[in-house]
Amino acid sequence: MTPRRPRLRELDLLRFLAATAVVLYHFTGFGGAGPWPERARDVFPALGAVTRYGYLGVDLFFVISGFVILMSAWGRSPGEFGISRLVRLMPAYWASVLLGAVVYAVFRQGHGVPGLVVPNLTMLQGGLGIQNVDAVYWTLWVEMHFYVLVAVLAGIGITYRSCLVFMAAWMFGGVFADEAGSRFLQIMLVPTWSPYFIAGMALYMIHRFGPTLLLWGYVAASYLLALHWGGWRADGAFKGSAHLPVAAAVTGIFLVMILVATGRLGWVRWRGLTVLGALTYPLYLVHSQLALPLLDALYPGMNRWAALAAVIAASLALAYAVHRLVERPGAAWMRARLLASLEPMRAMKRPPAGDPPAADATVEDVPAPRAPEAEPELATR
Repeated sequence: MTPRRPRLRELDLLRFLAATAVVLYHFTGFGGAGPWPERARDVFPALGAVTRYGYLGVDLFFVISGFVILMSAWGRSPGEFGISRLVRLMPAYWASVLLGAVVYAVFRQGHGVPGLVVPNLTMLQGGLGIQNVDAVYWTLWVEMHFYVLVAVLAGIGITYRSCLVFMAAWMFGGVFADEAGSRFLQIMLVPTWSPYFIAGMALYMIHRFGPTLLLWGYVAASYLLALHWGGWRADGAFKGSAHLPVAAAVTGIFLVMILVATGRLGWVRWRGLTVLGALTYPLYLVHSQLALPLLDALYPGMNRWAALAAVIAASLALAYAVHRLVERPGAAWMRARLLASLEPMRAMKRPPAGDPPAADATVEDVPAPRAPEAEPELATR
């Protein structure tokens, strides 16, 4: 069993801020059909001019994911890593999908029809060409690509050297896939998002082993690629976004993650951030669907600002309920049974009683990790 990772509370804060940006984007900055009778940015025109860029909270999520997932996978087998992801993602995700089913069944709103709910419960609908019950699920499918690649890396063996090779191969492979127009490789390597994951991985290695010119080179190259793809998205999926604010936000994301990696946000130690970090994932999953019937009942009878405050408060309350009543007990139940399912495989690998253990001939030329105090408590989320 891999020992529990320490927790960086500054990442809890950043995760919560990223989720808040996405929530405000959907509630006040979104330019399409949403929970309000009109477009959200028309209901809040002044605020919407800023929160229309809240979708970039996803970009921050992906850099954090690169950092945390590499730390989560380090020292784990592919099976242990896969279990850590399943118990982290699935309980709250299933609750969100079922929430969509309830909203549709009771209020006839959203996309929680039975024909979509069943495939959505697998979290594989993105690869099957099936509509998401909630639009936010698209990010989970992007994350799934990253998890599969990290599982392959875990199968090879996660070391300092293998991570350097992996990051270089992924970065150049993504650029080559885009240059060649290879649909298969573009799907496998997600080059429009991979710079964020690669940057997060490099920043974790800086945090764990200390900075080197090579690792900073990975961060710099990923930053430049992220700027490119951020502008590309501003012209496409998020058409109407100005390039300068997008570039400023991407730059801010990289700068704040550099501060985390180099320990300059180590002073962030408020214990309440642990709770905010725990609310981030369920909040991200439930806010859009909860808002559909709630705002339909509250607005326009209630002032728009009061209705906004009510729907945000209700989203936080539901996120907390999902965390306490679904995530925690569900994860504990799943973890124990999934780990037990690996035991037959482990038993087959154990040498017969009395045989001497095989010598470990793996010696790696890597920097020594920093002292334990440089890695404060961080959850594998």
